[in-house]
Amino acid sequence: MTDTRKPAFLVIGAGAGIGGSTAARFAAGGYHAVLARRSDEEGLAGLIGQIEGAGGTASGTLINASEDGAIEELVERVERDIGPIECALYNLGAQIGNRKLHDTPHKTFELGWRLGCFGVFRLAHAMFPAMVERAKTGRHGTLLVTSATSAVRGNAGQHSHAAAMGGRRMLCQTLNAEFGPQGIHVAHIVVDGSVDAPDTLGKLLGDKYEAYKAAKGHEGVTDPAQIAETYWHLSQQPRNCWTHEVDIRPWTDAAWWNDNPNPEINSTSSGKGFAGPEI
Repeated sequence: MTDTRKPAFLVIGAGAGIGGSTAARFAAGGYHAVLARRSDEEGLAGLIGQIEGAGGTASGTLINASEDGAIEELVERVERDIGPIECALYNLGAQIGNRKLHDTPHKTFELGWRLGCFGVFRLAHAMFPAMVERAKTGRHGTLLVTSATSAVRGNAGQHSHAAAMGGRRMLCQTLNAEFGPQGIHVAHIVVDGSVDAPDTLGKLLGDKYEAYKAAKGHEGVTDPAQIAETYWHLSQQPRNCWTHEVDIRPWTDAAWWNDNPNPEINSTSSGKGFAGPEI
């Protein structure tokens, strides 16, 4: 039988930046947004309230995605109780801070991998079988994966993060190779610059947050609502023109591969920075 319920858009890592903005965009596009995050029930309720206030539908839950079974149970619950997951966004960060090799305990390194790479594997493992079945009827599925500069460039002090994000990127490529021909679109998005997100950059900088944004200049920090528009576009692409990887940065920032940025521009694209997903 055909499932006539509203399609679900699942966000794992639904903070007030990229995750929350993308949930709002998909809700505006006709999806029921399911927001999952690790903590801050009040913040989660606020995001849901904003979506509903704009005329969309949404629900949310708190989960610890690093726990065994948490992602799998969430996928099962959404498919059973809410609607078919037509698109999902894996937006969990894996940044444990700058740490020298000998200051990185094994468990800390492994946590970065569990959040940054293994979580994407678990989501695909739980979600793709139903997506493949629906694709046979013409309803292709989409997995969007937020990533960071460390996926393509390692830096000192970023052993765990670079390994996790590099693995995330390669995992997306292998998933594409296997499931693209079965109707599932996987897009890896490198956010190569700072994002105006109070849950990540804001907490990191504290009372220096506004001064930092001012120093970056007009539109010098990426707007998560505009990132959400890119994600929406990716999810709506026809099968004969799928984009599998894209990088995003503010117009004033030099790309990570540019070793000679314009000295007149206040650029912080070092590859370590504040880019990337939310926990």
